[in-house]
Amino acid sequence: MSAGFVPPAYPHDRLASLAVTAAAHDGGVVDLSVGTPHDPPPPQVVAALAGSRAEQAYPPSIGSLALRRSASAWLDRRLGVQVEPSSIAACIGTKELVVGAPHWLRLRDPSRDTVLYPAVSYPSYAMGATLAGCRAVAVPLDERWRLDLDAVADDDVARALCVWSNTPGNPAGGLDDLGALAVWGRRHQVTVLSDECYVEYTWDGPRRSVLQAGVEGVIAVHSLSKRSNMAGLRAGFYAGDPELVTYLAEVRKHAGFMVPGPVQAAAAAALDDDAHVDVQADRYRRRLERGRQILADAFGLDVAPPGGGFYLWVAVPGGDSWAFAARLADEAGCLVAPGDFYGRHGAGHVRLALVVPEERLELVARRLGVGPPVPPPPSAPPLSGERSGSSSTVSSKRTGEPCS
Repeated sequence: MSAGFVPPAYPHDRLASLAVTAAAHDGGVVDLSVGTPHDPPPPQVVAALAGSRAEQAYPPSIGSLALRRSASAWLDRRLGVQVEPSSIAACIGTKELVVGAPHWLRLRDPSRDTVLYPAVSYPSYAMGATLAGCRAVAVPLDERWRLDLDAVADDDVARALCVWSNTPGNPAGGLDDLGALAVWGRRHQVTVLSDECYVEYTWDGPRRSVLQAGVEGVIAVHSLSKRSNMAGLRAGFYAGDPELVTYLAEVRKHAGFMVPGPVQAAAAAALDDDAHVDVQADRYRRRLERGRQILADAFGLDVAPPGGGFYLWVAVPGGDSWAFAARLADEAGCLVAPGDFYGRHGAGHVRLALVVPEERLELVARRLGVGPPVPPPPSAPPLSGERSGSSSTVSSKRTGEPCS
C-alpha cells in the first residue's frame, strides 16, 4: 500500500510531559495553553438550551430563521453592518468551517489550488488547505503581526483560491486592515475569509469586520464560543456575499452539517444580549493586565498588550520557547503554548491564554514569588492605551518574513 496522508501530532498533545510536571504542584496545573472559556454562559442561554423543545425534529442546516435574525441584528448593533438573514448561515462552531471551506471552495473553482493564511496563526487554516489537497502558503506579517499582502509572490496570488485573515489575531493579537484586504481580494478575484471570533474583545480602536467594506467576495466567520462562553455547544455562523453563503450552505446541507436545534435556540438567546459580553470583556482586560504584571515582576519581561483577544504573545528570554514553557511548568505549575504551534515563525515566543479566574492567576504569582496585584493609578490608560492613535493597515512594506 502506498503511503497516504499521515495526520501530524495534534499540537497540544505535545504538551503531555509538561502537563505532568505542572500538575505535580500543590493546587494542580494552571492551564493557560488553550483558549477555552472558564466563565459561565449567561443564564438565558442555559434556559433556552433546556427549554427549546427542538430536540425531536431535524434542525435546519442553514440555521433557524430566529438564529439568523438574531445574528443579523447583532451584526448591525455591534459592528454597524446590515446583512440580511438570507446571507447568514449556521455552522457547528467555526473550526469545522475553517477547515472545510477550502475543500468546498475548490469544488466550486478547481482552477485555483492555493490557500493564503497568516504566517503566525491558528494551525487550522493551513490544515484546511492540506486536507483539501491545496497548497498552504503563509503570508508574511509585519512588525505588528498584520498581513503583508505585498510580500505574496505573484504566482501564489494567481493561484489563490482564498485568503484567511484573523482579526483580532490568534496568537499575537494583531489587527489587519480588513477594508484593504477586501479591496485586495476583489482586485485579484480571491475569496476573502475573515475569522472574527475575537471581535468582541477588540482593545485597540473600534470593532472591525470585513463586512464593513461590503459583502462582495467576502465571508465573515463568527463564533459564540469566545463571545458567550459557549465553546462546548459548538455554535457559530458565517455571513457575507449572498452567492458564496448560498453555495456553502447548499454544500453543507448535502453533507449533513447541522447545528442541533437546542443549540440554535441557545445561540439566538446569546446573540440577543450584549450585557454579558461587556462583563466578560472587563474580566479579560483585568486578566491580561495582571498577566503582564506577573511576567514583568517575575522575569523582567515587558509584554506588549494585544490589539485584541485574550492572549499574551511573549518573546521569551534566550529565544527557546520550549525551554521557557518547561520553566513555567516546573516553577509555576503553569502550562503555556510554545510559539511554534502557530507556525515556524512563531518560534521564540509562547502564548498565554488569560482565560482562568483571577485566583488561579494569583496562584501562579505566588509560586513565582510575585506579590499581590498593584492597582493602577487613577489616570492609567486602558489596555490599548499604549497604542492609542495608531492605525491598523495591511502593510506595504516588504519584510519578506514575519516578525518573530
